[in-house]
Amino acid sequence: MNKSLFNLQDKRILVTGSNGGIGLTLAQGLAQHGAKIILNGRDQAKLERAAQGLRDQGFKIETSRFDVTTELEINQAILELERLAPIDVLLNNAGIQRRVSLENLSLETWNEVLTTNLTSAMLVSKAVAAAMIERKSGKIINICSLMSDAARTTTGAYTAAKGGLKMLTKAMCADWAQHNLQINAIGPGYFATEMTKPLVENQEFNAWVVGRTPAKRWGQPEELIGAAVFFSSGASNFVNGQILYVDGGMISVL
Repeated sequence: MNKSLFNLQDKRILVTGSNGGIGLTLAQGLAQHGAKIILNGRDQAKLERAAQGLRDQGFKIETSRFDVTTELEINQAILELERLAPIDVLLNNAGIQRRVSLENLSLETWNEVLTTNLTSAMLVSKAVAAAMIERKSGKIINICSLMSDAARTTTGAYTAAKGGLKMLTKAMCADWAQHNLQINAIGPGYFATEMTKPLVENQEFNAWVVGRTPAKRWGQPEELIGAAVFFSSGASNFVNGQILYVDGGMISVL
C-alpha cells in the first residue's frame, strides 16, 4: 500500500462548526494525521478553549470566528485566512436540528434549519472555492446525513436540508471538478454524542436504533475520522460528487 496516499502532513483544513461535538472530533482526527486545522465557530471563548485543548496535544491549530449563515462575515474571514496561506480542504460540518412535525413547523424554523445546514455550505464553499479554482487544487467535504436519503417523523426541515446538501455536493462536482477540485460528502448514521445523549438514554428509541442498524449499535464519533481522512487526502483524487454513508449499514436494509 502507498501510505503517502493518505498523508495529510501540513494540509490546511478549515472545519466549520468545530468548537465542539463531531466537528471537534473530526478536527482532532485530521490533526492526528498531520493536518493544520482551522477551527470555526460563533462563540470566540468556546472556540479558543477548543483550540487550546488541541494545541496542548501538540497540534497546529488556528481559529476563525465567523457565522456560517452570514455571507459578509464568511467572505471577510476566508479572505483573511487565504492571505496567511492556502486552504487546502474545507469540511462543511456546521448544522442544527429542530424536531417538529411538518404541520407544526413555522417558516422561521424552516428557514433557520435550511440556512444553517444547506445555504451555509454553499456560501462557505463558494468563498473557499474561488482561490481553489485559481490554484487548480482543493477538496470540499460536506457532512450530510442518513437523512440525505431517508426521513423520519419530526425531521422534515432537516431531511430537506440534508437531501439538498447531497445534491449540492453533486452540483459542486459538476461545476468545479474541471478545475481539479474534489467535492464529496459523508453521511453519518446514528452516533452517540452529547447532543444525542437523550436519544441514547431513551429506551424505546435506543432499541429502535440498535434493532434497525445491522451493526446492532450506535456509531462512535471517532469512526467518522477515516472517511474524512480519505476525502481530504490524495487517495480520493478521482472520487467526485459521492456520498459515503457511515451508518453501520442502516441505509442498506429494510
